[in-house]
Amino acid sequence: MTSEDRAPVDFGFGEEEEMLRDLARKFLDERIPVETLRQLVAPSPVPVYEQGEPPAWDRSVWEDLVELGWAGLAVEEKEGGAGVSMVGIAALVEEVGRHALPSPLLACLACSLVLRSADSEVARRRLGQIAQGTPAALAITPGDGSWEPERSDIQARRVAGELTLDGTAHFVQDALKADFFVVTARLNDKLLLCTLPADAPGLSVEQNHIHDLTRDQATLRFRQVRVSPSSVVTDDGAEVLRRAWPSLLVLASADLCGSSEWQLQATVEYAKNRKQFDRPLGFFQAVKHPLVNAMVEIDRARSLLYHAASCIDAASVEAEKASRMAKSAASDAGAFISDRSVQLHGGIGFTWESDVHIFFKRSLHGQVLWGDGIHHRKKLAEILIDRDG
Repeated sequence: MTSEDRAPVDFGFGEEEEMLRDLARKFLDERIPVETLRQLVAPSPVPVYEQGEPPAWDRSVWEDLVELGWAGLAVEEKEGGAGVSMVGIAALVEEVGRHALPSPLLACLACSLVLRSADSEVARRRLGQIAQGTPAALAITPGDGSWEPERSDIQARRVAGELTLDGTAHFVQDALKADFFVVTARLNDKLLLCTLPADAPGLSVEQNHIHDLTRDQATLRFRQVRVSPSSVVTDDGAEVLRRAWPSLLVLASADLCGSSEWQLQATVEYAKNRKQFDRPLGFFQAVKHPLVNAMVEIDRARSLLYHAASCIDAASVEAEKASRMAKSAASDAGAFISDRSVQLHGGIGFTWESDVHIFFKRSLHGQVLWGDGIHHRKKLAEILIDRDG
């Protein structure tokens, strides 16, 4: 599809995508309802990292997800995956966000999308491992949090024919769950993409203190970490990441839309049932109007999300622009409903006993992951000005 072609009907969202979404919703409703989620990630207001513990996640749920084929959604069938469309992946990830699922799924999907873009023998081998349920995480972000795929704070060197890595990768998502990492490193004027086991000698994983209770994040430090030739995915990592970048933004946007939808529905239910002055809270304009505005913002973000996903499926030249628009809108919608959901729950909304804080914190993390709304609007302006110029 080019920019002149017409978009597919319903963004290419057909029966298969609808079945995948409905299956995900049913499974997650049964396995991780909000009561179970609360007991898993928020049993105490004392942060887990202050107790020296990593964030909790249910490994049995992960095993069931692998059995259902979710780990291989972005892996082609010839590598042992399901080869699902980006629209289908977005639909499932929306449900993941709506249930604030603690798992390595999003990190695995992100790695799969990058490795799939590389299309090398090493990449295909790793994709097969991910599809079989081996957790992986991307280690591609420099310390300034630029959230753009052309830079790396890791330096690669060849000494006596041996490749070693030194430096740091920041903001690595679900690093404590990963068995291996997909890493970028500078080698002269090239950007290498390679894979490393989590227990590689010289590699340390330092847990970050973040507010999101449903994910973990870490800083990876490399000190003369050896890389075997069989672990180098490509020496054209910048181009690989450029191709995968729209898909990474769609993942983050879908998760945000899902968590925003949960906050909206939970707040609407509260406004319908909670009474003030002998009337439901939703009767008052100061309550119902912000909720309508939130619904409009979320629907707008969702529309842009599926447009971006359909552009990726069609290999459209508009994919980058569409995905940046989706991430910008999803971040803004998440910020708006997160603020309103806490405020409109009244005094209880500020307490640990209210489940709102779990989704509020997940949304807050997702809003800045891979760049917030302001960042992507700036990049969109640069794209449009360059094109018009």
